[in-house]
Amino acid sequence: MRVVLAEDLFLLRDGLVRLLEAFGFEVVAAVESGPELTRALAESEPDVAIVDVRLPPTHTDEGLQCALAARRVRPGLPVLVLSQHVEQLYARELLADGNGGVGYLLKDRVFDAEQFVDAVRRVAGGGTAMDPQVISQLLSRQARESPVGALTPRELEVMELVAQGRSNAAIAQQLVVTERAVAKHTSNIFAKLGLPVSDDDNRRVLAVLAYLERA
Repeated sequence: MRVVLAEDLFLLRDGLVRLLEAFGFEVVAAVESGPELTRALAESEPDVAIVDVRLPPTHTDEGLQCALAARRVRPGLPVLVLSQHVEQLYARELLADGNGGVGYLLKDRVFDAEQFVDAVRRVAGGGTAMDPQVISQLLSRQARESPVGALTPRELEVMELVAQGRSNAAIAQQLVVTERAVAKHTSNIFAKLGLPVSDDDNRRVLAVLAYLERA
């Protein structure tokens, strides 16, 4: 799997390269600035891009904007964004086009190698990997303004796990319930949100997140 990595901190960038290569990824470019990222994405055609939000020269949202521009040229380009803090605006921008293959993780997550690699693979496969803190804040904000407020506490728990990209089996294991119970909860969630039920986990996650962003 071909990866383009953009991170301006040398030690973190070097560590991520070593980590990814240890798990069988091919890092075709590891860059430190927005212009370098733009070139790498255009020239390398990676399977997934792992991008720090803040890159030189602006140190604002350069990395995110480069990734979004690349997705406009190549719709559906899998992008996993790394950020030091939860920035709801960045999460909303990333999710705005409704295409799969997106992720938003806090940098603290990279220190859990298996969790980080799982997120990279999930995004590269067209799925979603959203940091639990990002999902929690999005849901908290929307619960005051949208039909999300109609969800029961258990349905909110299920929805947070679904939005993280968890399978029904994984959700059932974490909540200590049956998969049938999880399926019933997700069905209720989609009914309350006015969304069509889908057997495609990635599509249902993206549908929920897209709905939250439009609400």
